[in-house]
Amino acid sequence: MTLTIILLIVLALIFDFLNGFHDSANAIATVVSTRVLSPTQAVIWAAVFEFLAYFFFGTHVARTIGKGIVDIAVIDQNVVFGALAGACAWNLITWYFGLPSSSSHALIGGLMGAAIVKAGPGSLLAPGIIKVTAFIVISPVLGFVLGRLVAYLVYWLFRKMPPFKVDQIFRKGQLVSAAMFAMGHGGNDAQKTMGIIASLLFSAGLLGREFFVPAWVAIMCYGAISLGIMFGGWRIVKTMGQKMAKLKPVDGFCAETTAAVSLYTASAFGIPVSTTHTITGAIMGVGSIKRMSAVRWGVVTNIVWAWVLTIPLAGLMSAGAYLLGKTFIH
Repeated sequence: MTLTIILLIVLALIFDFLNGFHDSANAIATVVSTRVLSPTQAVIWAAVFEFLAYFFFGTHVARTIGKGIVDIAVIDQNVVFGALAGACAWNLITWYFGLPSSSSHALIGGLMGAAIVKAGPGSLLAPGIIKVTAFIVISPVLGFVLGRLVAYLVYWLFRKMPPFKVDQIFRKGQLVSAAMFAMGHGGNDAQKTMGIIASLLFSAGLLGREFFVPAWVAIMCYGAISLGIMFGGWRIVKTMGQKMAKLKPVDGFCAETTAAVSLYTASAFGIPVSTTHTITGAIMGVGSIKRMSAVRWGVVTNIVWAWVLTIPLAGLMSAGAYLLGKTFIH
């Protein structure tokens, strides 16, 4: 293993850390905004279950990222550098402005941008890209619809119970739902970095003839994303937990449970969905059952713009980073 490959693995783990840091809001925003846990307690709680996902999820998503978006024959050290550098830059920009954009789509856009500069549009694999881009729409819409349905059901089941009793029950319930969502986040998002590292190792001939994800790669990626969760991107926590809709513990439980089920399903089918899109849609769906005006649609519009721009802008940044890396990486 060369020094360049080692440094690229370190860069991949930095991206993974930023993924957790950026997406900390996804896992803890509702449980913090409802005051069930303090911010410190919430990030520790989420980080633990984020890492435990290693023992429950396979590597279906990692395989999609590693060889389902870009022709694996095109991937080399410069492409990996470009993809990671562009994705890291986009994550930091959106974190600064408090926008919950998708780390997953930043990485996918980065791969696409670097690959196009190297080998042209023909290096892109249409089935994988169609699957990913379709879920840009499907994830938030599904989260919205299921969030509303689950909230309606829960509100109906507990309609005769005094509000303070409902609050007590779902303060405990949110501990479970937050843990479920953190596992779902780790099980989908950590695998994206695993796929990048595995494709780097495969292209360098270090995995043999068959593409797979070594256990040491998986453990390092789950560790890095969990550490990122513990540091928390508080600017985005405020947007997710306070600015979009005012949530009570029962609402947080419904949103997290809905999003967790969606993530488990997507991971089982190897679909690299955006956890950000999923939980955002669920929060909007739950928040809207009281009245549609309860959702702050101006904030939502800004978030949607960040979603739309993520893949193309991360791709442009990655294309530039690829050209830069080509000059220095040999």
